[in-house]
Amino acid sequence: MVDLKDAHELTVTEATKRGVAGLVADAEQGDALVVTRHHRPVAAVVGIARLTEIEEAAADLRDLALVLARSVADKGRRTSLDEVLAAFGHTRESLAEIEDDE
Repeated sequence: MVDLKDAHELTVTEATKRGVAGLVADAEQGDALVVTRHHRPVAAVVGIARLTEIEEAAADLRDLALVLARSVADKGRRTSLDEVLAAFGHTRESLAEIEDDE
């Protein structure tokens, strides 16, 4: 896996000289490029495999954050379907009696 901190840096001017085809060729080979303007990173060129890894890692982190938040907030109370239905004035039987609009 390529670490973007170790990516090859090049300026916008250098990237322009290399052209899109050159940048894409490097990305296809697994090289990560960071494009800088005034010594500040402004863009990254990575292959689709690396982009997929980044997106999957971000999704995993979102899931982990949700699990952690739920575990901290969990008071152990569970609500059954029947309790929810009762809160809205229904039972399973009353819902079964409702005719479909089809």
